[in-house]
Amino acid sequence: MLKVRVKLKEKKVTIPVPYPILNLLLRLITSKRITSLVNKAIENDGKKFTIPQIDRKDVKPLIKALIEQRGLTLVETKLKDGTEVTVQL
Repeated sequence: MLKVRVKLKEKKVTIPVPYPILNLLLRLITSKRITSLVNKAIENDGKKFTIPQIDRKDVKPLIKALIEQRGLTLVETKLKDGTEVTVQL
């Protein structure tokens, strides 16, 4: 489970993100329909950048490797105002 922890001054908030939710997001991101909609929206803004189509088969091993590395801290940062953000597998 992916955990996003945010500490705002004296409050701590932990947002658990289960791996099935990550798999669902992976399906949305790699969807041809979603990619084409995003590219059309970018094109309507007058920009010439396009998002390439990502094949789900290429990303699936990455998700499996992340699942095997449970407990690994991906991001840990502290801002000047005391806000701390930690992203942990």
